[in-house]
Amino acid sequence: MLPASGLPSDPVAAKATSHWVIPFASSLSEPCQHALTKLKAPATLPCLSTLLDRMQAVARLAGDEYALAMPHERLLAGELRWTEPDGLQPWGAWWAARDGLALPADRCWALLSPGHWLMGRDHLTLLDPTGLGLSDDESCALLEALRPFFEEDGWTLRWGAATRWYASHPELDGLSTASLERVIGRNPDLWLAEDPDGHPLARKLRRLQAEAQMLLYNHPLNERRSEAGLATVNSFWVSGCGRPPASPASLTLPAHLRVIDELRTPLLADDMPLWLEAWQHIDTHVLPEVLSALDAGQAVKLTLCGERHAVTFGPSPKPGLATRLMTRLRHMGGPVHRHSPAVCLGEL
Repeated sequence: MLPASGLPSDPVAAKATSHWVIPFASSLSEPCQHALTKLKAPATLPCLSTLLDRMQAVARLAGDEYALAMPHERLLAGELRWTEPDGLQPWGAWWAARDGLALPADRCWALLSPGHWLMGRDHLTLLDPTGLGLSDDESCALLEALRPFFEEDGWTLRWGAATRWYASHPELDGLSTASLERVIGRNPDLWLAEDPDGHPLARKLRRLQAEAQMLLYNHPLNERRSEAGLATVNSFWVSGCGRPPASPASLTLPAHLRVIDELRTPLLADDMPLWLEAWQHIDTHVLPEVLSALDAGQAVKLTLCGERHAVTFGPSPKPGLATRLMTRLRHMGGPVHRHSPAVCLGEL
């Protein structure tokens, strides 16, 4: 859940290779796979097609759709020089810093995300908390309603934003969790199985979730939301457990990194028309900057992140004279694209 702009930046890294990162470039969902067929023609995303023609894959972060961290989260964790394994990285502390909270660094903190678990015919689905339209007042009221349950079990709670609470516990260290964005739109039970390492807090958390669901079910605030046709807040998700880094710089993305997050909301909501529209906007207003930097001979990288993998592209080696002549001949009738965006994105 990373913002497209306004990221904290490190001016020391300003002269480094300019690196554009595009999360949620595709997914394995059926709606997205169908939408990708509309991107088969290079003319649909001409700037991306040109970049794919002129750049080559220089790095690949491979994974699968059940990994605890999303590919872009793994990439950004590397940029932040975090050494913790997936599921133990301090994303809670990272978001708290963005919310202006200075969390004590002598303990682990988790991101506690209030949300709606939708009960379907066969399984649950965790909805995107940012789509609930939860106000600060509503969020504070719900946190206060849950506070006694947590504090009785030794938790410390802090409020950061409407959809971001923070929680710490003496036994939190070492609790491995799936990131919120990995679980949104999917069945949370996939990541709520018995903890393989037998962490002492895992079972306590599942009990807290059950108690929270019972409390929130009849909460007056949720009754008012239901009457207004709004989704209720009926549970929470814990993620990003980790001790805040000793250096504040480790919670700051370097200045050379630009995260383009326009695809996040429509993809997680399976709103494919809006997702395709967001891709068009990126191709028209973001990628030309990458192309201009490439034309100017600058050091550039472009990383496309899907549900499983992240692939980083860099400038291709300068072709020889014969290759350049053949390319000019092929392009005399207009631009010729060798790579389809749909194929590239479908492999993520």
